[in-house]
Amino acid sequence: MAIPLFFGANQLYQGAGSGGDCTDTSSAGTQPQQSGEASGIPSNYLAIYKKAGQQYGIPWNVLAGIGWVETHHGQLNAAGVTSGENFAHAGGPMQFIPGTWASFGVDGNNDGKKDRYDPADAIPAAARYLKHSGAPTHMRTAIFAYNHLVSYVNNVLSTAQKYASGSFDVVQANGPACVDMNGAPAAPNAVVAKVITFAKAQLGKPYVYGAVGPNSFDCSGLTSAAYRSAGVTIPRLSDAQYWWGASVPRGKELPGDLVYFDYKHGHSGPGHVGIVYNPQKGMMIVAPHTGDVVKLQNYKTYPGGAVGFTRPTAHNGHNGPTKRL
Repeated sequence: MAIPLFFGANQLYQGAGSGGDCTDTSSAGTQPQQSGEASGIPSNYLAIYKKAGQQYGIPWNVLAGIGWVETHHGQLNAAGVTSGENFAHAGGPMQFIPGTWASFGVDGNNDGKKDRYDPADAIPAAARYLKHSGAPTHMRTAIFAYNHLVSYVNNVLSTAQKYASGSFDVVQANGPACVDMNGAPAAPNAVVAKVITFAKAQLGKPYVYGAVGPNSFDCSGLTSAAYRSAGVTIPRLSDAQYWWGASVPRGKELPGDLVYFDYKHGHSGPGHVGIVYNPQKGMMIVAPHTGDVVKLQNYKTYPGGAVGFTRPTAHNGHNGPTKRL
């Protein structure tokens, strides 16, 4: 029996640079038809797998794959399945440890209780945890977070494949989703086209504080390197970059403009910066933080909101205060 560790999401399947390639994630949450093999799943479990899959956008057969590998859908005769805990303190049909259950437990049958031994609660809780860990668009990553073994991931997916009729493959978006990459307006000039091309080529590379490339970047390391690739030298750090380019009114930003965040009282300028990619969708290319990779992110929903936009190609001729366009 596999014992889930529940330590959080892992970047095992997200590390390498993508070169700007995108993944079609439109079918990530598809609920497949069941195969004949799925008739061996207890009917009450099958119904809950399907209900939880629909509710959380997780393919139901993946939940069933986890349920089989963990406890044979609650039928395994072992400690911690129907009561008590095993040596890792895991309990219930989906094998939750107490701390993770406290964070992700669900009252799936609305009986006023969150019971990790009740499949009506445990199965949607597993779906919720997978969702938290990146599913359905990063399914392999999410399953690896459930149990930190590549063999476990492969076993779950092999079982899930048997439960689905026809072809079924999980989606693992190592790079950006095509829905976010497509539809961006044309670059306003040749310089910006080079900036965007460079930034897209770095997607998937890890964030490293102080890094300016070529294999890793921090936020302002990415923006300065992108403009340097187009023959434009801008300051290295985000606070100085903020005072360098002309200020762009909110809603008037264009691809290639820089968008800033985290301007704290007493600081010389914002502490975080990204490159506007698609202003209609509010998407930027950004090196977010330690433990993450260069990626597309929505700046309109960024916590705390954007504090401003600048256009480095319209340098204000001094280092502040920034003029407005």
